[in-house]
Amino acid sequence: MYHRFDENKYPSTNIRMEFFLKHVQLINSLNYEFIHPNEFKKKFDTPKKQKKILLTIDDGFQSFYEVAWPFLKKNEIPFILFISTEPVGNKGYMNWDQIREIEKEGFVVIGHHSHTHEYLIEKSNEEFINDIETANSIFKNKLGYVPDLFSYPFGEYSEFMRNYVSNNFTFAFGQHSGVIDLNKEKFQLPRFPINENYGEMKRFKTIIKTYPLEYKNLNPIEKKLNNQKNPPDFSVEFFNNQKNIENISCYSNEGDLWEKSDIKFNNNILTIIFREPFVPRRGRVNCSLNDEGKWRWFGTQFIISKN
Repeated sequence: MYHRFDENKYPSTNIRMEFFLKHVQLINSLNYEFIHPNEFKKKFDTPKKQKKILLTIDDGFQSFYEVAWPFLKKNEIPFILFISTEPVGNKGYMNWDQIREIEKEGFVVIGHHSHTHEYLIEKSNEEFINDIETANSIFKNKLGYVPDLFSYPFGEYSEFMRNYVSNNFTFAFGQHSGVIDLNKEKFQLPRFPINENYGEMKRFKTIIKTYPLEYKNLNPIEKKLNNQKNPPDFSVEFFNNQKNIENISCYSNEGDLWEKSDIKFNNNILTIIFREPFVPRRGRVNCSLNDEGKWRWFGTQFIISKN
């Protein structure tokens, strides 16, 4: 997941184009292919023999159009461009003519990224639905259709939001790190955010070579935590055929401090005993496993409600 390009005053969402070019070069040197979003949708439930890379761009910043788009167009690298409809045409953002120019290329798919791109998880359910429906109307007017791929603003969602999205879109993406596999829930798909802080080559190489850590169930289902449910009762049920599961280690940031988690195992079910509550705004858990030289990874994110 990328956002801005060569906008160096925004390091948390920016990547320098020189590093993006190195990222693509590394992907090509490892003989990984960029998967077309339509192929991704079509073959999601098919067991994979070869890892492929799904490139996503969020927000539709002008810097993407000016800096990265010419390279992607020249090389016909497929990607999803997630657009929030309200900022379109504002300073620093692409306009609809530019979006339509990109959208007409066969290797690009436009995705839905809400209307306002506000912290929708803090809005009422009615306000959330209204935001999505407002964007739907604008997409219909400007593109002639409503995109069926969704990206949660800030990667944040409640169970209500996830349920609504699952009834109105075909796939939805968060911002929790991890590798997609056919057992991942279609409306809580992970992505590795790439920026100046997390885009240097050593980390990127590790990410690209990472494999999915597959699991059967993850609890709690509700990712929005209030005071009564913070910290949550956390558990992950793994499949029986997962080898070397005893090598797993997890890190979590409760108390706003990243430390190794206190984990316990019972019949392929991992539980974490959190040290203390998560601090607003986000709680994260990342688990990795050395599976005979293959590093496997999954992450999850909680949103700490002010209510």
